Amino acid sequence: MATKTAYPFRVEPQEVDFSLRITLVALGGNILNIAGIDAHTKGFGVDALNKNNFSWVLSRIAFEFDYRPEEYVKYEIATWISDYGRMLSTRNFELTDQTGVCFGRVVSQWCMLDLSKRTAVDLRAVAESHNDAIVECPSPAEKPRKVPAPDAEPVLTHKVAYSDIDFNRHVNTMRYIEMMLDVLPIERFAEERPLRLDINFLKEARYGQTLSVALEERGSQTLVEIRSDAGAALCRGAFEWR
Repeated sequence: MATKTAYPFRVEPQEVDFSLRITLVALGGNILNIAGIDAHTKGFGVDALNKNNFSWVLSRIAFEFDYRPEEYVKYEIATWISDYGRMLSTRNFELTDQTGVCFGRVVSQWCMLDLSKRTAVDLRAVAESHNDAIVECPSPAEKPRKVPAPDAEPVLTHKVAYSDIDFNRHVNTMRYIEMMLDVLPIERFAEERPLRLDINFLKEARYGQTLSVALEERGSQTLVEIRSDAGAALCRGAFEWR
């Protein structure tokens, strides 16, 4: 029977911000790296999929962090797949500090992309071969929510360059998150408050495009949208500090 797989980490100096706590980008990067490593060790990583000209693409993700660990603190990330649907696979994560306290919960939903057609693959065709990887354990948090569009004009622009592009030849997931964080007031990161962040990836952003970022404060949420140079929504995020 499949079980959760845990990976050890330590907060390194290059991963912290001015508060000496690990940044959301560093945490998110480690989480997504674990997704790739775990899929690889179980035989359905990007390297295996690329042989058929397929790849994994993140569709939606929800982060919940009670706090961000400080520099040099050790922590652990456990991950597991809880289900396959027709178009999406659900991969979960729990982050635990060195005292055994869970401080982070993440639920991500992935689709398989046909790289030649740039279209999603019906996962029912491959689910049977991956059944051994499914863990009979529910997601540790609510699945990613649909994020509404902000009613706002752009406050930041960014031209997609070489350093933004990942192995799928579109903008790296963490670059989207960096752009979202860059439009928030810096005071947000001086406070240490529990946070939920929902992100919806809508369309690919490619090399050479000029992206714009819009922000709206709506009730208890901060809504952020990244748009293409044609004005189409590419990615949306909703920050909720608790």
